[in-house]
Amino acid sequence: MRGSLRGSNSHLPLGEPPSPRPSPRKRGEGEDRAHMATIDYDLELRRAGMHATGGWRRVLFLAQRHVLGAAGLVIMTAFVLTAIFADFIARYDPLTIDAARALARPSLAHWMGTDSFGRDVFSRIIHGSRISLAVGIGSTALGGTIGVIVGLTSGYLSGWVDLVFQRVSDVLQALPLLVLALIMTAALGPSLPNVIIAIAIPLIPTVSRVVRANTLALRELPFIEAAKSIGMSEVRIALRHVLPNTLAPLIVLATAQLGSTILTEASLSFLGLGIPEPYPSWGRMLSESAAEYARTAPWLVIFPGIAISLAVFGANLFGDALRDILDPRQRG
Repeated sequence: MRGSLRGSNSHLPLGEPPSPRPSPRKRGEGEDRAHMATIDYDLELRRAGMHATGGWRRVLFLAQRHVLGAAGLVIMTAFVLTAIFADFIARYDPLTIDAARALARPSLAHWMGTDSFGRDVFSRIIHGSRISLAVGIGSTALGGTIGVIVGLTSGYLSGWVDLVFQRVSDVLQALPLLVLALIMTAALGPSLPNVIIAIAIPLIPTVSRVVRANTLALRELPFIEAAKSIGMSEVRIALRHVLPNTLAPLIVLATAQLGSTILTEASLSFLGLGIPEPYPSWGRMLSESAAEYARTAPWLVIFPGIAISLAVFGANLFGDALRDILDPRQRG
């Protein structure tokens, strides 16, 4: 018994106590959440007989666990690659008018047929992915950046600053996303930058409230008090300690909002307040053909509708999987 107790410290001189181990650094709430998620997945990897010896094994295991999330990632990857290589994928110029081929049915020459101006529908859908991706990423990034700044400032400073920001957020959130985007687009005018701004503004209060809630919880933790005690500035504490601990919910929220922004842009274009002609937009392609050609040329409605549905569906699937991985408390 005595030998077993001394076995671990047999290298120390007799009578000399072992040196104390340094206390581990205290983690914030966001770090604890990520740490618990890592432990959870490591246990599941071991149960499945797949020790985490490499990044690819972990990716494959997560793909098997979240099949729908992996499907969403595949759809979004295909969506992004299509937008990047649209010039190489499209067989025709999406803006070229050929009246002799107007309303041609799908064929080997035109895989998805042509519209009333003789423009190739497949090429317009491929190039339309660029607009949807630009609006989705641009509005999410713009609204997210402003929302993070507002949320950090509101949650960390509190007081009258928090009161003012929250009342403005209440006003913005009183209107639905599409209605507020319609008002902003009508005021700014139909163009790509204006559509991005119009969709980004309604996203600000949603992001700011998420960041504010995390900031209010984090600023009372001991490691924030320790940072203040050593003279660290408020801005440095917010950027170095508070902001990194809010990244997990922000990533989930941004991915979920991506599908919503794509759908909102399509709705604005369908109502005539989105991307102006002659640039291809999935929503405008629907609005041009839904009333007049829905029966005589159904491919003008079916293919843009499928493109919108796939993009939104893929973003939602991937966002749900990210939520399960990064925030395990919301699983199931």
